[in-house]
Amino acid sequence: MAIEFNGPEGLDLWRRALCESVRRSGPDLSARQMAILLIVYTTPPPHTVRGLSELLGISKPAVTRALDRLGILGFARRKRDPDDRRSVLVQRTVKGSVYLSEFADIMAASAHAAE
Repeated sequence: MAIEFNGPEGLDLWRRALCESVRRSGPDLSARQMAILLIVYTTPPPHTVRGLSELLGISKPAVTRALDRLGILGFARRKRDPDDRRSVLVQRTVKGSVYLSEFADIMAASAHAAE
């Protein structure tokens, strides 16, 4: 099902979904943390700190800080690449999958309410 929004409608949907997410007392993710989480969960692996840095156009330390927070929350984990010990792989977790599934439900409910 494709939903089309103009600029203001899309922003209103995003606002409603974020407000509902805040009401549920879940963790507050920065835009950078959410972007990394979405990339890791919605695009095929492998994901590396270097690759995320290049994709988002931000520094590797910025990716590392975001991953630190996502790791504390249990939404992602880092593991040394066994084939290239200099590289760090970013892996999905069950907790992260559940968080994004619930956020997707919030987005869908918000879109439905806008109809």
